[in-house]
Amino acid sequence: MEWLSCIRTAVAFMEEHLQDDISVQDVAREAAVSPMFLQRGFSVMTGCGIGEYLRNRRLYQASLDLLETDERVIDIALRYGYETPESFTKAFSRFHGASPSQVRDGASPKTFLPLKIMVSIQGGNQMDYKITPMFPFKLIGFQRVFDAETSYQEIPRFWDEFCEKYANNVYAGNDPKNPYEQAIVDNCIGEYGVCIDDLEGSKFRYLVAGKYTGGEVPKGMVVYEFPRGEWAVFSCVGPNPETLQSVNTRIFKEWLPGNPNYELFGNATVEWYDCTEDSTSPDYRSAIWIPVKRREKN
Repeated sequence: MEWLSCIRTAVAFMEEHLQDDISVQDVAREAAVSPMFLQRGFSVMTGCGIGEYLRNRRLYQASLDLLETDERVIDIALRYGYETPESFTKAFSRFHGASPSQVRDGASPKTFLPLKIMVSIQGGNQMDYKITPMFPFKLIGFQRVFDAETSYQEIPRFWDEFCEKYANNVYAGNDPKNPYEQAIVDNCIGEYGVCIDDLEGSKFRYLVAGKYTGGEVPKGMVVYEFPRGEWAVFSCVGPNPETLQSVNTRIFKEWLPGNPNYELFGNATVEWYDCTEDSTSPDYRSAIWIPVKRREKN
């Protein structure tokens, strides 16, 4: 499905089911796109995650119900997925800056209207990218499961933990002292960051990884094989993480909506880092790899 259609379908589906117990998986299934891609793209294009959008829309609709009906607070709370008046009041007050009773007595609620997706294409197809066919390849790395809602904050901490626990000794040029450090050296682990969307809900696997060259896989590490396919490879030049994040934003805001030939495919993305350079340098090189397929002609 074309990217803007995916986002619009997701919004329409959420609006139809504000009073139902739906998950990110349900929304992604309706939009015919990977939950990870949907979460990332939706957040980039709208400024909020899927869960946040649903929560804010429900709390706004609840405020309208309070103003327009005489229903009990508990009934309104249950309608929008809150099991107790206390949990509803806490969430409602945090969002609106006023309690349900205060809104009913005249306090103004915070407005949060349905999204209308409008995109202004600004040079989307002039981005520095190439479509590259790739044979199957394997990456090896250290894995952790993250939630899409908090991953931007938690993944950098995972990298810091990886460096402190496993990598700093060999990154400093010293000989490996254990199988993990040997694997880092043999496979250049730290060259790639990989998001793999094969879990339920908004969870996904993330690997601090390197190209697997064979040999021992230390306990706790994993090997992941990518199938043969086409990838859109976006080159980034500049200090990280700012440059990589900026290019990622342009991919979802400009390239995907404006590209007439390719659409997302698969369930994983790869970030490549130049391990030989200072990542804070203005000339630092990195890249984002996204699996794609040609759009079917109507």
